[in-house]
Amino acid sequence: MGDSGKDLTSRRTQGEVVAMARRTVADQFVEIMMAAGVRRIYGVVGDSLNPVVDSVRRHDGIDWVHVRHEEVGAFAAGAEAQLTGRLTACAGSCGPGNVHLINGLYDAHRSMTPVLALAAQVPSTEIGTSYFQETTPKLYFQECSHYCETVSHPEQMPRVAQIAIQEAIGNDGVAVVVLPGDVADEPAAAAQLEHPYRLEQQPAARPSDSVLEEMAEMIDSAQRVMLFCGRGVAGAHDEVIALAARLKAPIGYALRGKDWIAYDNPFEVGMSGLLGYGACYDAMHECDLLILLGTDFPYTQFMPTEPRIVQVDVRRERLGRRSRLDLGVWGDAGETVRALLTQVVEKSDTSFLDRMLRRHDELVGRLRSYAEEVGDRRPIHPEHVAATLDRFAADDAVFTADTGMSTVWAARLISATGRRRLLGSFVHGSMANALPQAIGAQICSPGRQVVAMCGDGGLAMLLGDLLTLAEYDLPVKVVIFNNGSLGMVALEMLVAGYPPYETALKNPDFAALAAAAGIGGLRIEDPGDVREGLRDALQTKGPVVVDVLTDPNALSMPPKIRKEQVKGFALAMTKLVLAGEADEVVNMARSNLRNLPRP
Repeated sequence: MGDSGKDLTSRRTQGEVVAMARRTVADQFVEIMMAAGVRRIYGVVGDSLNPVVDSVRRHDGIDWVHVRHEEVGAFAAGAEAQLTGRLTACAGSCGPGNVHLINGLYDAHRSMTPVLALAAQVPSTEIGTSYFQETTPKLYFQECSHYCETVSHPEQMPRVAQIAIQEAIGNDGVAVVVLPGDVADEPAAAAQLEHPYRLEQQPAARPSDSVLEEMAEMIDSAQRVMLFCGRGVAGAHDEVIALAARLKAPIGYALRGKDWIAYDNPFEVGMSGLLGYGACYDAMHECDLLILLGTDFPYTQFMPTEPRIVQVDVRRERLGRRSRLDLGVWGDAGETVRALLTQVVEKSDTSFLDRMLRRHDELVGRLRSYAEEVGDRRPIHPEHVAATLDRFAADDAVFTADTGMSTVWAARLISATGRRRLLGSFVHGSMANALPQAIGAQICSPGRQVVAMCGDGGLAMLLGDLLTLAEYDLPVKVVIFNNGSLGMVALEMLVAGYPPYETALKNPDFAALAAAAGIGGLRIEDPGDVREGLRDALQTKGPVVVDVLTDPNALSMPPKIRKEQVKGFALAMTKLVLAGEADEVVNMARSNLRNLPRP
């Protein structure tokens, strides 16, 4: 933890070492994890976990991070693994304890993040007897893991643990080891199956020459090429920029690609999808060749049908699962682009690129101007809060964003720098992820600024883990977009033709709650206090909760509004008026009229 937080090793008895005369299964499991690079286990201690927890206490080089809810532990472990690329672990005691892990594990698995989960089990002699807290982890973890197996005998531990680790690392996802507490406390079996890991290995995955030639021919014959990038372009920024320069191609991206391609990019045209902005949607639909690089973009309704489409992905099963394909290229995006740079003919016509860049500059300029123009509007507009965070946050800050409106504002208004990271539940779409992910991010990066952009509904779900910030003195800055509403849910209802129902929230003063927990608290109600309040909070050394009261009527408009959405929105507005809620309609119009997309 360094200077920024409590030393996690301080719980151990000084000078205590492992009693090697009686090496237990729990000791063996902990040592196998350590050999694979695991430095922390996030979880809540409990009786069936006692042998493992005690083993962690006695081993130097691995720590137990005590969170207040196991779901937080799983999210935190996933965040650490995303930032470090290193296997991270979480744990839950038998029954309810490990059931609580499941949502965070779903998120890690769908985000392709290597996490090892320990699901403690009731005593082995009681399995199958409806024992107190008995569940069947192998059944409910199957869908959110590559591997889930129970250790019934000490002899199984080395192989099961190492297979689980190889599955998690090799397939970029979750693996689960189910371990009864009594087995964990038995003497370990022989160690001949234990082995070290070469964690630095990263094999190249280059497409075949024939496929590369076919792709190059398609590029050379196209007049208007567009590159759409995802997480798979990580580490290939310069090569993708060089290819775009050669092809005079605009570059758009999915949300998980933003960190890796949106900085130092003169060809950027923004993001597509429900959270999108800029000219990305237009470029995807007006090109005659769309190249999808390392992306599994999920929204088929935003994918074009007219241009020819090439998809490059290192996971063959993902080729063509979101759109029609003219060519599927099985290979790493970076390796593919590096090979193409020497094979494609440089293009000279910049008209398509120039037109998309002008359109992008216009739209982004309008978005940024709007965020500034509403800086003195009451209630506070969330766009202004996000833009202010972007201005004052560190160049290498880690942002975590709750699913919903917080992700919208982060996606559109938090700038990529090449050193910043933006984490969220971008594939699983879970609420309440921002605070837990910020905990994992801060623990593994003690000298780095971490900002959690929380929705009021999301934070309230796992509010108890503000106490984890206090316990470890984690200097996370928790910025709450407190609009008293489940904002994204309300918007979904509106576009479907339903007036919002049961989306309003009666919230406490979150800053006062934070202060009661021993955390710095600041409540911002006046738009004139936004700049100074956020700047001061970011400069404060310890954890701070900033409760910003934002406009509940501020909506996020997608880059392309379909006719059925307009129809649904109008229908919902009519229902509100007929129900006597005309003032609500007027307020919503005032909050959003200037921010509507224009043709």
